[in-house]
Amino acid sequence: MPRVRVISFDLWDTVFVDDSDEPKRRAQGLAPKPVARRELVHRYLSRHAPIERALVDCAYDTADAAFREVWHNQHFTWTVAVRLGVLLKGLKRELPAPEFAELVRLHEDMELVVRPDLVPGVADAVRTLAAKYKLVVISDAIFSPGRALRELLAGYGLLDAFSAFVFSDEAGCSKPDPAAFEKAAELAGCRVDEIVHAGDREHNDVAGPKRVGARSVLVTAAIDRGSANTAADAVCRDYRELPAIIESLDTN
Repeated sequence: MPRVRVISFDLWDTVFVDDSDEPKRRAQGLAPKPVARRELVHRYLSRHAPIERALVDCAYDTADAAFREVWHNQHFTWTVAVRLGVLLKGLKRELPAPEFAELVRLHEDMELVVRPDLVPGVADAVRTLAAKYKLVVISDAIFSPGRALRELLAGYGLLDAFSAFVFSDEAGCSKPDPAAFEKAAELAGCRVDEIVHAGDREHNDVAGPKRVGARSVLVTAAIDRGSANTAADAVCRDYRELPAIIESLDTN
């Protein structure tokens, strides 16, 4: 195998603990994010004409289902603007452009207002690896776009550790599409088989890179989604182990 030149990281449940912001929201008296998003749409539409909350919820659920279908089967993530546009079309409603832009921004920035936690140990592992390897982010953008994800990384002092970013809302594709990993290789100036990708999902973060000849590390430090049956080259259960895991892959 070629030497390792680049390590790419997924973000959710790999760098950030997904939904670790929810206990903080409860402590502040805030609704869970799914409820808060629906409340926002209802509030903005109600400014112009009455609408039942149940109808908004139904339309939101339908738009979410359509998003997941496109994401999972076409490997593309709609932007928040597209998602909300589909929702409003289903309701046969419109908002003035400034209000629609504000509604989009409130969705996109929700995880900047109350921020998720880092996976334990990831900050030290990233800084250690950045001293020897080039690091890249390959992450799907669900509600938080690349702009917001960069800000989250910056808030934890990790943004500068990464030399390139492949966010699905910017790249036009999402994992496990080969183009996501090929784009990372292009930005990092390496071959795809010189990348080791670290992530938490077998379908996206193990099967995806393996399809293009890259290696993979299944990260279970936040959640274990089936490491017993993984096809990954290695499993990282504790971030203190990751530098040694990469070194082992680099010498094999």
